[in-house]
Amino acid sequence: MDGEAFREQVTDEMATELDRLGSEKLLIALTDADLEEETVLEAAATSEHAARTTFEQWAESADDEQAREVFADVAEQETDHYERVAAHLPDGFEPADGGPLHAHLRQQDDSIARAAGLVGRGLVSDRTHLQVISFFVNEGDTELSDLFRDLRSETADSLEAGLDLLDAFCEEDADWEAAAGVAEYTIQIAYDDYADALAGMGMDPKPIC
Repeated sequence: MDGEAFREQVTDEMATELDRLGSEKLLIALTDADLEEETVLEAAATSEHAARTTFEQWAESADDEQAREVFADVAEQETDHYERVAAHLPDGFEPADGGPLHAHLRQQDDSIARAAGLVGRGLVSDRTHLQVISFFVNEGDTELSDLFRDLRSETADSLEAGLDLLDAFCEEDADWEAAAGVAEYTIQIAYDDYADALAGMGMDPKPIC
């Protein structure tokens, strides 16, 4: 097993959940069906803020220098992402923190589990960013659609950093199996949160065929 094979395995195993997270219903769930520019930006900024807090905590508590450097770099990136999104919101905006996905990530306390969580979160974020890009494309807002294209690309780089850490730390099959469990559960938690939000609005997370 290596990082690329790991990504393929996790993506294949969680294909249904990832596909549904990448649907047009995602922003309905994230904004409580309030699909206005400001609420979409608030949801995005809140996500970036929670990620910054998570990766700052990981960087501060990591035992391994390589892992610490990666988590610190990702925390810095998420700080930059938050500031770039928040720049388009009113000055009084205060982001919330936490959420089920980040509560799960913050419970991880070893480098393999954290690297796997970074991968799982990256796969979820890729779908989220794509829907935000589509929203602003449909709104005819080139500036914001381009912004989120940049954020999506940069978040993909952090996913790659997580795969590199797994390549460095996973020495046997059991390590890769443990990592897959964390990455897949990270995606499952994001999906369950999405599905619960839709169910609370009387909507089915399954696609309409």
